[in-house]
Amino acid sequence: MTFEEKLDKIRSPKLQNQKETAIVLSAVEATLKEQHHSQTPTGYFVALLALLTQAHLPNNGVANDHLASSVVYLLDLVIGHVPAAILRTKFSQILTYIAPVLTSEDATAPLLRSSIGCLESLLVAQDGAAWTLSQAQISPRRAMAGLLSLASDQRPKVRKRAQDAITQILKHPPPTPSLDHPVADMCAETAMRTLTDALAGASVSKRKSKDYMQEHNQPGLIHALQLVKAISLASGGWPSRKIEQLCEVLMGVSRSNNKYLTMAAFEVFEVMFQGMADQFSALKLPRLMEALSELKPSQNDSQLLPPWIAVISRAYDVSAQIDPQGTFHKLPELFDQVSEFLSSASHEIRVSASECLISFLINCVPDSVIAEPSITEGRTLEKVVCAAQDLLSIKFQAAWMEVFNVQAVLFEALRWRAIPLAQSIVATIGELRASESFNGKKEADVVLGKAIQSMGPEAVLGMLPLNLIRSQKGQPGRAWLLPLLRDNVMNTNLAHFRSEFVPLSEAMYQRVIDHGEAEKTMEVKIFETIVHQTWALFPGYANLPLDLVPAFDQEFAELLSNLLYSQPELRPDICRGLQTLVESNQEILAVDADEHENPKRSRVTKTSAQSNLDHLAVFAGNLLAVLFNVYTQTLPQFRGYILQCINAYLSITKERASTIRSFIIFRSYKQELLDTFMRVIEMFDTSLAETSIQPQPMKQQSKDTSSNQMPPTTHTLMDLIITLSIYLPLATFAQLFTLNSRILPLANDPQLQKKAYKLLPRLATSDNGALALGSRSKDLQSLLLTSAATASAPARRDRLLSLATIVYHLPKSDLHFIPATLSEAVIATKESNEKARSAAFDLLVLMGRKMGEGGTIEQSKIPHMDAEAPTVEASLEEFFTMVSAGLVGETPHMISASITALTRILYEFHKQLPQNVIEDLVSTLTLFLTSNNREVVRSCLGFTKVIVVSLPTEVVQPKLQALVPGVLGWSKEHKSRFRAKVKHIVERMIRRFGIREVEQWCPEDGKKLVQNIRKTKERKKRKKSEAAEETSEVGEVRKISRKGRFESEYEEAIYDSDDDEDSDIDCSDDDPAPKAKTKNQKAATTGRGTYITELPDDEPLDLLSANALSHISSSQPIQFKARTKTKAKVDLDGKLVFGNGNEKGQAKNNADQMAVDPRAGPGDGTLKGGINAYVEAIRGRDAVQRGRGGRLKFSNKRQRGGDEMDVDDEEATETRKQRTVSEALVKARGSEMNGGSRRIMTNRGGRGGASNGLVKNRFNPKTQRKGLGVQKVKGGRVGKTTAVRR
Repeated sequence: MTFEEKLDKIRSPKLQNQKETAIVLSAVEATLKEQHHSQTPTGYFVALLALLTQAHLPNNGVANDHLASSVVYLLDLVIGHVPAAILRTKFSQILTYIAPVLTSEDATAPLLRSSIGCLESLLVAQDGAAWTLSQAQISPRRAMAGLLSLASDQRPKVRKRAQDAITQILKHPPPTPSLDHPVADMCAETAMRTLTDALAGASVSKRKSKDYMQEHNQPGLIHALQLVKAISLASGGWPSRKIEQLCEVLMGVSRSNNKYLTMAAFEVFEVMFQGMADQFSALKLPRLMEALSELKPSQNDSQLLPPWIAVISRAYDVSAQIDPQGTFHKLPELFDQVSEFLSSASHEIRVSASECLISFLINCVPDSVIAEPSITEGRTLEKVVCAAQDLLSIKFQAAWMEVFNVQAVLFEALRWRAIPLAQSIVATIGELRASESFNGKKEADVVLGKAIQSMGPEAVLGMLPLNLIRSQKGQPGRAWLLPLLRDNVMNTNLAHFRSEFVPLSEAMYQRVIDHGEAEKTMEVKIFETIVHQTWALFPGYANLPLDLVPAFDQEFAELLSNLLYSQPELRPDICRGLQTLVESNQEILAVDADEHENPKRSRVTKTSAQSNLDHLAVFAGNLLAVLFNVYTQTLPQFRGYILQCINAYLSITKERASTIRSFIIFRSYKQELLDTFMRVIEMFDTSLAETSIQPQPMKQQSKDTSSNQMPPTTHTLMDLIITLSIYLPLATFAQLFTLNSRILPLANDPQLQKKAYKLLPRLATSDNGALALGSRSKDLQSLLLTSAATASAPARRDRLLSLATIVYHLPKSDLHFIPATLSEAVIATKESNEKARSAAFDLLVLMGRKMGEGGTIEQSKIPHMDAEAPTVEASLEEFFTMVSAGLVGETPHMISASITALTRILYEFHKQLPQNVIEDLVSTLTLFLTSNNREVVRSCLGFTKVIVVSLPTEVVQPKLQALVPGVLGWSKEHKSRFRAKVKHIVERMIRRFGIREVEQWCPEDGKKLVQNIRKTKERKKRKKSEAAEETSEVGEVRKISRKGRFESEYEEAIYDSDDDEDSDIDCSDDDPAPKAKTKNQKAATTGRGTYITELPDDEPLDLLSANALSHISSSQPIQFKARTKTKAKVDLDGKLVFGNGNEKGQAKNNADQMAVDPRAGPGDGTLKGGINAYVEAIRGRDAVQRGRGGRLKFSNKRQRGGDEMDVDDEEATETRKQRTVSEALVKARGSEMNGGSRRIMTNRGGRGGASNGLVKNRFNPKTQRKGLGVQKVKGGRVGKTTAVRR
């Protein structure tokens, strides 16, 4: 940001606290203007310095705090642009004014930060002579001491600003021969003294108190480490004479149980090493590494040894950047030194040691050593491999899992140089892997996989043979190597595949054939699996083979062709391998770097890659013929990989001929390709003619088509033509367009028509195709216009893509094609297919851009237009006028589609349109909010949301008078989610324009919704602040940004509801109760929160502790209360009472036990309850009853049904009828039943009729029963009592 831009930002303040600064700036500028001074940084500096004298008292105190804050803020802004000579002259004067602020305890943080900024610019401008003055004088050293004291301030922003200032000052030393800044020693001494004091104080407090939080919360120590880090960030780094002392202190800090302190200490080491990576500071590195070596801890120190190993690893990483060769020659010694730690009993030490060895292998082995090693470098590599081999001894058996990680990285580092150095390692790990009792098979597989990548499969199989064909006694079979080979083979010899695995495949397949047609046994299935696994290796061998030219000969090509014909199950692997042969070499040619720059990539150079492609072009013609035939014999669902392989071999023609041989091959290949295309065209014409003679109805065709039926020949040939199209010469495109013109009008074959529409977008991807589209634009325009009536629904998306292709290549004189096809694009925005809708939106945007580029529109050439229609100029305004014509359509569907189209293009081009056009468009579409058609209104609501979100405030705010009533008019509509849409639109209005502005134009029936939004927002704000206060006691709350849920900004503007921010709206009082959340909704809702389990004694949780995660849960934890002994509750009969009453109201309940409640239930502790309990026990529903003949009967029906086992069907039907009548009576007299449990009793006795009535005597124990029991009546019949509870 320039100086003027900074001043402009202050002149137009957005916050209240910036207005005073703006006033001071305007006063300064007015003064400069009156005194006829130029408004330069120096002029501002002099004027502000004069103002600064007025803001201070004679005794160096601040007279006006607000004025001083504004002046110093502006001075901090200006002083960086003032010449250094002026700053050196005014140093004493400015320091005199700023020093009281720096030393005052009452100074505000903003004033301090600005003062620190001024002091930083002053000190950066000082020369070497000024820095030689003593600290007792008014000198830079004295100012630096003040900055160092502020670097440990308790206020975070002040502390951070002071530390940044120290770093910048040390980064800009005056011109001196010394590596360090003149004041670097003083800064280092102060920081070391602060760090030492903080460390001593922390140890004392730790001994005195065992409090968990006090042990893990040491702000003073952390602030001291931050200061050390700030000094180390300087270009000169930490002073050389202080390195040993700093390393000793930092290693002591690393032993702390507080992981944050350990991390802070490592950050200091990281900063120190980072500063020493340049040549200027590299002289300090040997001294630092020597100091670290002297601090080597004990071999069993599990606390200090892991951080020391990590620091050593980083040190040699930096050393390898400065002196690669010297560090590489030290590698064997380092490897032996760190390897000893792998025998430790501590798991942490073993892991740290293995990671250190991995770092050595990655960073300390130069690429030049791998590419062309000298004799000395080769011996060094042998020593490293021998040391790695020793790690597989019994001594390090406990660390074998970590050792395997080191071995895997070793193979990655050595690459092909691992042959023959690391062959013994492969043999040893292979023997371990073959053992049944070995538990590290997964880790061993990783090492062997890396060995296969580096050494190649031939070297690995030489030590670990498969033993599958001729297995010898005592040599186990290693079929488990086949999956490892499949995943790791690359950049090796293709001849090894032919000599090793092709015979294996033939032998296994022969055994399958010998089995005949009998039922497959397990052994036969294993043979088939081995055959598949064998050919699954072919894509890996085809990835940049080293011997492609001699290995891929006519014999091997014939073998692959025969397998493609005879074994369909092998086609995916063979096609993928053939495709990889081409694409891997094309990737080498596409790399911009030099062929020898990155040996890690491969050993295939660009020259070799071009030779490989020329060699493949010789076989491309025959291979394409085979692939074409195989494609026609394969079911559609399995054709994808074949088409990709065809496309790869067609793409060979794109490669430029670099030699005369390449040119000859290229020319012959082009001729073969042309001949192939002519044959395909002839076959297609014949097949199309046969199809037209015997047409098949579309419905019957769809019924007969199944997953096992081949598609028509025309469909297959059309796929091949589309694939061939972009590789054909320009002269053949006339036949392509003629073919397309014959297919597009065919409405009886939608799939063929869909494929034909794909031809134009395919051609646009090639240079020749783009030229052809431009030269035949008029013919293609006419073709697409005439075929519009016969376009089928499945081809709609591809037709829109074809239209977009023509529009993109449209000349400015043919823009009449846009209005001719505009209605089709507009209607397509309402398609049910999402891809078709997206294509329609993209087409509209493309049309708008084409119209915005200018040109002429001959309206007389538009279909259904008058021949004398005038010619108009193309523009965005004209395009909007054409789309707006659909608003007067005859159907609501057309009107809705026009509004949707206008919404999309307005969102895209609103910054390029004049304001009056936007205002007219908004005014027009606002009228449609009063439409009675929901489809139209739904599109209009989407338009309203877009203009509220995206248009400028000055355009939308005057329209709120019509927008707000129109939108709120649909707030009562629940269909099509209108209510939710209206709520969200109103909320966005309130968020952007304020609630007062929206409420001003809100009708009376809509104000309730606005008030609901306001209250909801305030409630969420209040809850958020409360949650923040609660969380601030534990730690900072990290905000997680939402991921994008939409594919475009337009969809986000239309469909986004910002539910996660402030858009939740509660139901109003007259709304029905909200529905309960489903299980998935509950899971999604609860998943957003994080809960912390409270510690005992209300102790806060330390988030930096090691066991903090055990107290953090994604679901709300359940609080278990401690069990307390309470006095049992009994009723008057001495029976235990179990209820839901709380313990606090227990005394009151005991005092009221004697009060008899007429509505008392059985067993509730009252007298009436005791009587009812007795009646329930002897005559209740669950009591034993005697029926006819003295039979004991039990009721097993639910309480609601109340039917007994021996009630016949006729009585049960009558009972249900009576229950229905009783429920109706309950509903009719619901207003008379307040409180309690009212029942309508239906008492049936004997064989007579039924009597229904309302039971008014609630104190009758025979009728006041909760159970649906039975009672005996005259005649021995068991009466039936049915109770319906309201």
